[in-house]
Amino acid sequence: TAPATIEYLVQRGIPVMGHVGLLPQSINIDGSFKAKGREESERARILQSARDTADAGAFCVVIEGVAEGLAREITEAIDKPTIGIGASAACDGQVLVSPDMLGMFEWTPKFVRRYAGLREDIDRAVAAYAEDVRTRRFPAEVETYFSKKPVAQ
Repeated sequence: TAPATIEYLVQRGIPVMGHVGLLPQSINIDGSFKAKGREESERARILQSARDTADAGAFCVVIEGVAEGLAREITEAIDKPTIGIGASAACDGQVLVSPDMLGMFEWTPKFVRRYAGLREDIDRAVAAYAEDVRTRRFPAEVETYFSKKPVAQ
């Protein structure tokens, strides 16, 4: 079980951060990126999983893609910090995936606030680089190394 694995690792000096709610790494098993814990049975299971994770020795618990009420309930129920990603301000801290918050993709998840629009900047930069390579403007002399001694031809 997950708690047994957490205990095993922690007993050997390996810090473990738990993760409950939406688990993107398990999407092929779970089937969707939809918010979790909206039904009472699932809500109870996620809360118990968070408790078990904390009790097993995880130093904190990431809560992903759950409603605010459940995030608040978990945060109040366990004695470890909670880090939310799409789980409301009820968590002790927050995390976002950098490419999402930097606007590197066309689609943005509901819970992400975009702080930049780097996708467009990256597209322009890559196109300019490719054009400079095709036209041999890159690398220029200032970006090129030369031998200190002349090379015999």
